Amino acid sequence: MQRILAIVWLTWKAALRFKLFLVIAVLLLAAVIGLPLLIEDDGTARGFTQIILTYTLSAVTGLLGISTLWLSCGTLARDIEECQIQVLATKPIARWQIWLGKWLGIVLLNGVLLALAGGCIFGLLQWRATKLPPAEQAKLRSEVMVARGSATEKKLDADIDAETEEVLQNRLKTSPVEKVDLPEVRKQIRERVKADFQLVPPSYQRVWLIDLGFAKNYLHGKPLQLRVKFNSAEKSKSGTFVAMWQVGVPDKTQLWQSEPMSLAPDTFHEFTIPPDLYDANGMLTITFANPNTTALLFPLEDGMEVLYPEGGFALNFARGLGIIFFWMALLAAVGLAAASFLSFPVATFFALSLLVVVLCSGTLAESVDSGSVAAGDEEAGTAGHSFADAFLIPSFKGVLVVVELAKSFSPIESLSSGRSITWTELGTAFAQIVLVLGGFFAVVGIICFNRRELATAQGTQ
Repeated sequence: MQRILAIVWLTWKAALRFKLFLVIAVLLLAAVIGLPLLIEDDGTARGFTQIILTYTLSAVTGLLGISTLWLSCGTLARDIEECQIQVLATKPIARWQIWLGKWLGIVLLNGVLLALAGGCIFGLLQWRATKLPPAEQAKLRSEVMVARGSATEKKLDADIDAETEEVLQNRLKTSPVEKVDLPEVRKQIRERVKADFQLVPPSYQRVWLIDLGFAKNYLHGKPLQLRVKFNSAEKSKSGTFVAMWQVGVPDKTQLWQSEPMSLAPDTFHEFTIPPDLYDANGMLTITFANPNTTALLFPLEDGMEVLYPEGGFALNFARGLGIIFFWMALLAAVGLAAASFLSFPVATFFALSLLVVVLCSGTLAESVDSGSVAAGDEEAGTAGHSFADAFLIPSFKGVLVVVELAKSFSPIESLSSGRSITWTELGTAFAQIVLVLGGFFAVVGIICFNRRELATAQGTQ
């Protein structure tokens, strides 16, 4: 451990010698302090936190990510190219210790910078909150500067699949289809069945049964929030639709009915409901009545969600920074792995290319969903086709599985919307990002570094 710590100290000295630490610290402070001053919020709690949290944390993540890749590629590749690594290699220290020491040095450097930026964001958030009107301050403390848990309706995939299969079999009895077309027919039927589960026709009601689970034991006397979203195929003259809500079951629980609400489609709405509307088993019954002349569609994925207080904001904010810290540890491993067998410019290009692939994962997902990398004809309703699909689509699926291990966590979005980042989520993030992905790149990097001929890498024969 003493040898690894010596490499850590040398890595820090290199970062300070190149003034990287000071430059990044200044840029981070400029982003944290400058963005909220340059961009005006709309005076609401949500607009305020969107600037303070979303913009500043995104800027911090971007700056730290780029600097981490640059430093991790440069600290090892330049030492090899400038023949400084040979001095270390002749010492009684294993190459894996050199590699691990450099990684740990970069990780600790990121930890200090992230703590500095995070402390400034948290302090600025508390200070700016006092400038809001009292009503907005109360809303901020109850809906944003809090750690809220989430409860949704049970998954309906099994019910949708069962009904889809029933409709498909009935159709095949009257209208047989070719075997090659069967998957597409099943997909179309499933979409129609799914739409039936989501659609609320005019003058009809939709009921959600949401189990609060263990949370019911500590929610007594605490108000909850409903987060809803719906879509509409038609537009209204006012741009909004009337919504009527009822929470509770008559004669079984307390009953709450809302006044008519004017809500816009295609956007999220949050409103507070009184406490203790769930039954003894923790089941919350929510009823929506559609008095409009247009059918409204509540998506199964995010159409209805119940939010409840689960903890304090400070600890939740720290856990969010922890996930960002794990991302930086992974980027450090990627950069060092690239520098273990490539020159500095090529290693940097390779690491940035991997980052671009991660950022373009949405495009890859669209290709996988469509089953082809070629664009289809939307007007004719035909899918695209390419000879490379047989190779690229399975490859894209594999890439998405790996990328999802790191991208499945959204600490910035959770913090800006007052969502709870649990200890379980933090532990899962550490396992997937640092141990699995980071460990893979560490093993590859150490193996390549151990097998690399340091002298011939400089062109010395």
